[in-house]
Amino acid sequence: MAEKLKYPIGIQSFSEIRERGFVYVDKTEFIHRLVDSGKYYFLSRPRRFGKSLLLSTIHEYFNGRRGLFEGLKITEYNHEWKQYPVLHIDLTGTDYSDLNGLNDVLNSLFVNWEREFGVVPTSQQSGVRFGEIIKGAYDKTGSHVVILIDEYDKPLLDTVDNFEQQEAYRNTLRSVYGNLKKMDKYIEFAMLTGVTKLGHLSIFSDLNNLNDISLHQNYASICGVSSEELKTYFNSGVETYASHYNVKVEEVYEILKRNYDGYHFSPENLIDIYNPYSLINALDSLAVRDFWFTTGTPLFLVKMIKSAYLPLQELNDTEVTTSDISSVSLSFDDSLIPLLYQSGYLTIKKVDQLTGFLSLGYPNAEVERGFLNDLMKIYFPSANRGTAFSIGRFYKDVNEGRAEDFMFRLQSLYADFNSDAITMVDLEQHYQDIIFLIFKLLGFMSQVEYKTATGRIALVIQTSNYIYVIEFKRNKSAEEALKQIYEKGYLIPFKADHRKIFKIGVNFSDSIKGIENFIIE
Repeated sequence: MAEKLKYPIGIQSFSEIRERGFVYVDKTEFIHRLVDSGKYYFLSRPRRFGKSLLLSTIHEYFNGRRGLFEGLKITEYNHEWKQYPVLHIDLTGTDYSDLNGLNDVLNSLFVNWEREFGVVPTSQQSGVRFGEIIKGAYDKTGSHVVILIDEYDKPLLDTVDNFEQQEAYRNTLRSVYGNLKKMDKYIEFAMLTGVTKLGHLSIFSDLNNLNDISLHQNYASICGVSSEELKTYFNSGVETYASHYNVKVEEVYEILKRNYDGYHFSPENLIDIYNPYSLINALDSLAVRDFWFTTGTPLFLVKMIKSAYLPLQELNDTEVTTSDISSVSLSFDDSLIPLLYQSGYLTIKKVDQLTGFLSLGYPNAEVERGFLNDLMKIYFPSANRGTAFSIGRFYKDVNEGRAEDFMFRLQSLYADFNSDAITMVDLEQHYQDIIFLIFKLLGFMSQVEYKTATGRIALVIQTSNYIYVIEFKRNKSAEEALKQIYEKGYLIPFKADHRKIFKIGVNFSDSIKGIENFIIE
């Protein structure tokens, strides 16, 4: 009987995990490396990837609580385990759309620290108060101060569509974070974490002593679970899963890999990393679901998608440079690709060593499936009211060769498209993108812009019994679209195929932002 593991679902406290016997993936080697080789750090990782647990672990290390680390890698090194004053700012768990949200969080922390270290504030300005607290902690304890800031960017992400409030927050945060440089002589160690590295915040140019380890090859697996760690710490959980379904252990590993693995956080070290949140939920519930997405797509990302063009067909194969994904802007005019990478929706798939270009794509099946479903809800209002049933009807229509039913359903879906909520930069591209989205969700072998010797077919869908060759026109006619299928020889690649072929001409109308008419042969 495999050992029953206790999974720390929703628990981000290192002390609680250790004291209550939850499984802990030993990341303390990285903490030794951080402490031993530097002083100021920044780390960007997607949400629910273990950033809070990492900072909690560092917090307990600087509290000198060696007992919590018994048996872990860091105890093999010669550390003094001295207790330092730790100022831990946690910006998670608050809705910063309220103008007073940030000030309330900071004031609550500052009041407690001022009381603890006997500091009488000379100003109500957040940056000044924090600087006085740092010096006060040093003066009272005689020890240098440790500063940990969790999700430093959340107030800015929550106000992505409110420039005035975001600017006010930006100024407050700059004044607070600026103490990492101004109060250097009182500081022992400092680390900031967040989902994104915001280039326009200026903190990273102001703090030229801050070491960004987000893409550093030595820290590629500082958060998340590597393939080796999965087998070391979770093998009994995998065996339990395999026993429950009466399948081989290797099959379970393959299922977990396909759904939750595939993140790469350094161009120089493409070590596979599993999403820890989804992984432990899958092992605990003995089920494969899109756990990361059940916690909701971040509102800031939804707002950005609605206000910028998203090249859906290129997302799983897009080329960038390292500098492209090193920092992001929250401007609606800029590309969303860096934001999607830092948020965990895209990852590095391969690196061209000659040119230095990185190829990005979806890390795994969970992300691709969940992201496309979320896009469906953004694009189509009825998706929040059970479109899964409609998608199921789509599937049956296409799979059973009911081309006319399928086209009427598609026409109806376009009529429901939430065009007012999306910036329609290129209507023709949006028409194709939505088709692409629908058929990716359906899971059929579909290809937009299918290349032939004589041209590009707008869309080809293939099932076990049917092939759909579809050509689109915009503000013309369905007849012209159908005629092009014959004149361009689009049927030639399928001439020897035994499956039944449907030829469909479709005309989109800008006036109705949808399908005006179609012809099927």
